[in-house]
Amino acid sequence: MKTKFVLGILILVLSTCSMKPKVTDSGIEGQAFIGPMCPVVQVGQECPDATYQAVLSVNSLRGERLVPVQTDGEGRFRIPLEPGDYILHPESENVFPFAGEQTFTVDEGKFTQLVVHYDSGVR
Repeated sequence: MKTKFVLGILILVLSTCSMKPKVTDSGIEGQAFIGPMCPVVQVGQECPDATYQAVLSVNSLRGERLVPVQTDGEGRFRIPLEPGDYILHPESENVFPFAGEQTFTVDEGKFTQLVVHYDSGVR
């Protein structure tokens, strides 16, 4: 009985050691912006877009939600993904701010760079 127990533990330990955590060295990274931020833009006056903390989701090409993510305070995001084709879907609770979906491809060993531009609705 004791031998079977020790053997069982040994098999468990060895099988756990042989399991490698999946390291994904590919995916997407980028930043979200929102603009315009000025109520009236005049010629010669700067009105740069601002960084935007947003909720994004990575969807399959069939529209299945795969990975939800929130950008940091500066609008930056980094999402590890397996190589393949996906859709980046910017979330929005209302009509504005609004950003369109982006179809993108992740190549093996690379992080695809994406920029998300939200329309603030300010005119």
